Order: sequence, then structure tokens, then C-alpha cells
Amino acid sequence: MKQHDFTQGGLWRQLVVFSLPIMATNLLQVSYQFVDSLWVGNLIGASALGAVAVSSVVIFTILSFIIGLNNAALTILSQQKGKKDESGLARYLNAFVVLMTLLSAALGLLGYVSADSLLRLLGTPADMLHDARVYLQINCLGILFLFGYNFIGTVMRSLGDSRTPLHFVMAAVVLNAMLDPLFIAGFGWGVQGAAAATIVSQGLAFLYGLFVVLSKRLAPFTWPRLPAREEIALILRLGIPAGLQMAVISAGAAAIMSVVTSFGEQVVAGFSAAQRLDSVIMLPAQALGTAVNSMAGQNIGIRRWERVSRIARYGVLYNLFLMLAIAVVIFFAAEWAVSLFIQEPDAVRFGTDYLRIICWFYPFLGINFILNGIVRASGAMYPVLALNLTSFWILRFPLTYLCAALWGSHGIAIGMGISLVVSSLIASAYYRYGGWKRKKLFREEADTA
Repeated sequence: MKQHDFTQGGLWRQLVVFSLPIMATNLLQVSYQFVDSLWVGNLIGASALGAVAVSSVVIFTILSFIIGLNNAALTILSQQKGKKDESGLARYLNAFVVLMTLLSAALGLLGYVSADSLLRLLGTPADMLHDARVYLQINCLGILFLFGYNFIGTVMRSLGDSRTPLHFVMAAVVLNAMLDPLFIAGFGWGVQGAAAATIVSQGLAFLYGLFVVLSKRLAPFTWPRLPAREEIALILRLGIPAGLQMAVISAGAAAIMSVVTSFGEQVVAGFSAAQRLDSVIMLPAQALGTAVNSMAGQNIGIRRWERVSRIARYGVLYNLFLMLAIAVVIFFAAEWAVSLFIQEPDAVRFGTDYLRIICWFYPFLGINFILNGIVRASGAMYPVLALNLTSFWILRFPLTYLCAALWGSHGIAIGMGISLVVSSLIASAYYRYGGWKRKKLFREEADTA
């Protein structure tokens, strides 16, 4: 598979070619929950669908620190790739493997034993609690698999290869699509079957991805060994704030869910269905954020700032075009799309109204993804953490709570939308005037400076 060198060549074409497989990969990732939701919502009902949605918020919270470390890996490894430092690339890759494997196992265990308490903290309705707990606990058992094949994908993208990860995820999704109806309906396992199908398919995809990368020597993986102190220090220096960024995002999502649950089962079910579609709307922006992170990281590694600025500019323009086009489609197809998951009229009505409001605000969310991705590529993780804290806890949750209090359930989308506009303006101001370009990651850079 081709590995792109983003330090030379036409950036617009590179951005398009590199980001499209990431979008496809993200779409396939979302289809895990999408397929689960279709089967659960249609075969078991709205209450079971709501249970899956609430537990999914907790799963993302548990995974957040590991996802943040993946972002740190993308930054460090892409800069090493840009510098063409093969030895450094292999050393930091080994260090990430050791640390992230330990952390994923620990967080999976923690999520399993505290599942009931976490779900009660979210205010999960009593009739959803049992299904939500079962779904959450089974997924916690498979967190190591989810970490494994996602991390392999991160490594390949840092090296400029966005196509290989697409193959691993595609294998997982095909397996999940085959196992879901068998486990849910064929074996009669219900929500438990949906969770089991997901972790089995992820485990097999991880093993397949590991075999491909090692057999074709696509990345300098070695037998795990104890990392050097400076490698651990750099990973933690970037990984802790990057992990906290994701924790802030996921905890913010959990806080929003606590507002939603206050309106009852039908609103929870409608919001859950809308969130499945909502996650699809965000895919292009998320993919562009990942793409510019890797592309900018390679150029920051050799201090080519003019190319970094062009990457940011192209990313924002690309985002605006795609997200507005998707918003038009979602606005007209919202009711039909929500009805794929649930049939209860009140739930469908809320989900439709929510999507028709929120879809117009996602170009602003895309600006956040892209500019934060550029800043993150420099290693300036604490400023991005501050931006996320501002976005979710100073803006999004308070505005959602306030607007919901003023306008009822419709205020949920209005408050979230307003927060996206304001946070994109703040992110733009930091990108232009902040000191992120002065960040030095590696010891030799600091010594030279």
C-alpha cells in the first residue's frame, strides 16, 4: 500500500485522496452501532434501543483516554515520519504498544465492574437499566480488541497510508453484519447478542490487521520491550492532555444525555435514533480532522509552516462544501431516516425535529475538528484541551440545559447548535493568534532551539 509523503506535492489532491478512505473507514466504524441499532430497534423495541444508546455513551467515555493516546500517537509518529527518522519511529511505536495495551485492559476492567453505577449516574430509566448494563459490560470485555485494530489504523495513517485501515474495518463490519441477526434473533440473545457480535467481529478484525501489517512489514512493529524513560515521558506529556480532551468530549456527551433523559423514554429513543444519524453527518469533518493532523504533523516535523497553513485553509473549505451538502440531504430525509430505527410516533417526531435543526450547525463543528487537528499536530495538547473544555462545559452543556429549560425538548438542538458556532470562533482565534507553532516535541529540537 502507498504511503504518502505530505512534505512535497500538491496538497489539495493529497487532502482529497488521503481523506476519502478515512471517511469510508469512519462510515464503516459508525455502521457497527448503526447495524446494532437497526436490529435492536426493530426486533426488540424503542426501550432496548435507548438502553444501547445510553450504554454507548459510557463506552465512549471509558475509551476516551485510549482514543486520546491515539491522537498523541498520530502526532508523534507523523512528525517522526516527516523527519524520516526510522529509528525514532520504531522506538515510539513500541512505547505506544506497551502503554496503551496496559491502559486499555485497565479501563475495560474498570468499566465492567462499575457499569451499574455509571448508568445510574446518567439517570438511565429503570426499564432500560438491565439491557444497558448487559450491553455495556460485554463491550468492556472487548475493549482491548477495539483498541488494537484502531491503533493499527492510527499507525498506518501517521505513515501516510489511509487505505490499509479501511480493509481491517471493512472485515469487522461484514462480520458484525453477519453475526448480528444470528446472535440477536437466531439465538434469541437480544441486546446481549448485539454486544457479543460486535466484540467477536472486532477481535477477528484485530487479528487480521495484525497479520497483514506484520507479514507485509507495513510498519516497524517489534516484539514489545520496556520503553525508554524519555519515550514514556513524551507520550504521557502529550497523551494525558490528549486523553483528557476525549474525556471532556465524552463526559460532555454524557452530560447532554442527562438533559435528554429528563424528558422521558420517547425523547430518549428519538434522540438515540437521531444520534446514530448525527454520527454519520459528522464523518466528513472527523475524517478531515484526522487527515490534516497527519498531513500537518509530517510538515511540522521539518518546519514547513507555509504548507501547514495551506493544509488548514484547504481543510476548512473542503469541510464547508461537504457539510452543507450533507445538511441539505438530512433536512429533507430526516423523518424517513429516523423511522428506520423506531416507529413510535412521538419518538420519530422528536428525532426528526432535532436533526432538522442541528444539521445546519455542523459546518461549524467541522471547523473545530480541522483547526484543532492542525494545532494537535504540533503537540500543543493543553491548548486543545482548554478549547474542548470551553466548547463542552462552558458553552455546550450550559446552553443545552438553558435552552431545554426555555423551549422544552426542542431546545436541546438549539443550545447545541449555538455552542458549535461560538466554539468555532474561539478555535479560529487560537489558530491564528495562539503560540502553538513554538511547540518543540523532541529533545534534539529543544536543544537546537
